[in-house]
Parts: sequence; C-alpha cells; structure tokens
Amino acid sequence: MPDFRVIVSDGDKGAAYQIEVSDNQANMFIGKKIGEMIDGDGLKLPGYSLKITGGTDKDGFPMRGGLSGPNRRNILITGGVGFKSQVKGMRQRKAIRGEEISSAIGQINMVVTETGNKSLGELLSGKSEETEEPEIEESEE
Repeated sequence: MPDFRVIVSDGDKGAAYQIEVSDNQANMFIGKKIGEMIDGDGLKLPGYSLKITGGTDKDGFPMRGGLSGPNRRNILITGGVGFKSQVKGMRQRKAIRGEEISSAIGQINMVVTETGNKSLGELLSGKSEETEEPEIEESEE
C-alpha cells in the first residue's frame, strides 16, 4: 500500500500543512498527474479544492510536469524543475521522475484553489484559530 506525505500550501495565509495519508486515502492519488484538481473531501478538507503542483519520490528525485509516465529517467535539461543553470546555455543530464503519481512517490505538493467554510488550521489541528482573551480577575485590596 502506498504512503504519502501531502503538503498543502495556502497561498492566502502563507502557510503550509503536512498530512500523512495511507491505504484507501492514498489510493485516490494513484494515476493522477501534475496540474490535476483533487476534491478536498478525500483528505478530510470539506469544501476545499486542491491542485497538484509537484512532488518527489522516496529517493528525493523531483517530479516534472510534461514528462509523461510515472518512471524515473535521465534527461538532458537546461532549466526548470530539478536543475538551475549557473551559466547561460548550460545543459545537464539529471534524473527526473515523470508527472504521474505512483506508489514510488513519497511526497505530493498541493496548493489550495478553492477554500471551504473552516480554515485549514482548524481542520488539520483540531483547534479553533480564534484567540481567546484570558479572563482577568480583579482583586480587592
């Protein structure tokens, strides 16, 4: 059974949350590709819509959109995901994973596209984000 770490980024608040998924929850990701939309109900985030933006496999190799299939390949690249050129025009052969999610993936990166009624912090931590002011007891002297 696949096990994934799902990193959900909330661009509005500038926060990211990590969710561990396994078994039946993880099976909904198998076969999905970078750029596809996921309903948040499968991750216990009702009302949320999430977009897959990337990820890494269990060995740390990044996924790259536009590279079909789930396999890892050595490709010649000039820039983008997995390689930052230090000199203009430099190319390098790098090992990159395809855009399709398989059981070899260890981490999936996602971004929130539509928000629900409750905030992500409330849903994932189980606590209310509202700050309660402490009660101040007045003593008579």
